[in-house]
Amino acid sequence: MEATRHSVGMAVLGALAARLDLADRWQGDKRVSGEVIVSEIKDTPVILLRPKLLMNINGVSVAKAAAKYGVRAEDIVLVHDELDKPLGKTAFKYGGSASGHNGVRSCIYVLQSDVMLRLRVGIGRPEGKRSVQGHVLGRFSRTEEPLVAAVLQQSVDLLLSRLAQPDLQSPVRLARPDLQSPVRLARPDLQSPVRLARPDLQSPVSPPGGGVAARRDKPVEGEEFPKS
Repeated sequence: MEATRHSVGMAVLGALAARLDLADRWQGDKRVSGEVIVSEIKDTPVILLRPKLLMNINGVSVAKAAAKYGVRAEDIVLVHDELDKPLGKTAFKYGGSASGHNGVRSCIYVLQSDVMLRLRVGIGRPEGKRSVQGHVLGRFSRTEEPLVAAVLQQSVDLLLSRLAQPDLQSPVRLARPDLQSPVRLARPDLQSPVRLARPDLQSPVSPPGGGVAARRDKPVEGEEFPKS
């Protein structure tokens, strides 16, 4: 596989688009600093986003897309790699801290909310003396590729099942009422990657890697969704 372990979230979104026969519908959008597909899953409007910013500031892309499409933080699903799960394991997590993942940390910081559902795709920790950085930025080995292919399809199954449900929210509501409005998800002073930058989020070694799937209750006026 060409993708690195850190980019497995992107690979999941690619597999999801392929399953929905939408692989040729990715559209670059400079306004959200990423690639987007707008579609429907069982009559539920869905936006798929592949940020094109560095992993450590990809929350800017997510916030811009949330503001553009009117998506609430609690309707966002972040898809990302997870060091603390072995390759082959996936799990949903409802809100909470970033658990050391800088891409998730960026999303929490820019959206000013930690309620986003996360699909954590295990990549395992490095063996022997290999560094964590070398591990996450390295490619999957040939022996791992069959398992990775199975994990991508398992992840797509989980996403389709979850996105089609009428309510994505956890029974434990973490959202603060003052952060519910889509208009407030992306603060004007945080729109620019330059003004957003924090020293602890700026590592230059992390390429784009996570993916985002989001539901929307209804299309923007005048917009039509291609059905899947």
